[in-house]
Amino acid sequence: MLKRLTIKNFTVFSEANLEFAAGINVVVGENGTGKSHLLKAMYAVIAAGCDPKSATTTQPTQSHLQKAYADKLVKVLRPDNLGRLARRKQGRERCEINLMFSQAEDNTALSLSTASKSEVVIETLPQQWQNKSPVFLPTKELLTLCPWFIGLYDNYHLKFEETWRDTCSLLIAPKLKGEREKQVAAMLKPLEQAMGGKVVVDEQGNFYLQVTGEGKLEMPLVAEGLRKLAMLAQLISTGTLLEQGYLFWDEPETNL
Repeated sequence: MLKRLTIKNFTVFSEANLEFAAGINVVVGENGTGKSHLLKAMYAVIAAGCDPKSATTTQPTQSHLQKAYADKLVKVLRPDNLGRLARRKQGRERCEINLMFSQAEDNTALSLSTASKSEVVIETLPQQWQNKSPVFLPTKELLTLCPWFIGLYDNYHLKFEETWRDTCSLLIAPKLKGEREKQVAAMLKPLEQAMGGKVVVDEQGNFYLQVTGEGKLEMPLVAEGLRKLAMLAQLISTGTLLEQGYLFWDEPETNL
């Protein structure tokens, strides 16, 4: 579990120290204060610290992570280059990001400067891979993009945050069956009551809201707020949000 985030000279922040509780944590602030930047920084570092499933990278190494962290931060936050994530002011600036977990083996600290291009400096190397992949829900719902977005993102240079691609890949995962399916059904009940139906997907990967007594309603025809609830329902049904992990939800109140 993530216990604390400490940052210095990161985007709009000169310094910030956040301690997290178990369960739900809410980041509140006025427009332009960097709330989304915090969520994306935590997501990027945790996501890059997950096991890449490579036979040549069985445990975290400095050479792997200094590139992986840099690559993920750039693809998630979309600066023109890595060094532009450092706080803007005259002269050279050094940015620090430090994540502390309940298991000390997961602790991670990195730094970069305004001159950084493709690598960060690893100050504290985690001793093990993150065992739970994080999930990021952006302000835009993604169910209507799933059938085509992943292929387009992987084959063309697009100015979209990689969080969209990551979450789309989780949304199209197969649903659970067996004993865990019963657990999922209980968790989905209040969401399905709020939506007035169930989320279903056809063989082409198109999502629908199966409304009781009315048949299938194409997801683009469903209200934006209900589509956000449908994303949650789908991630629960695939098992992504069934067990402990990290869910970073940017502007959860939008359209709800």
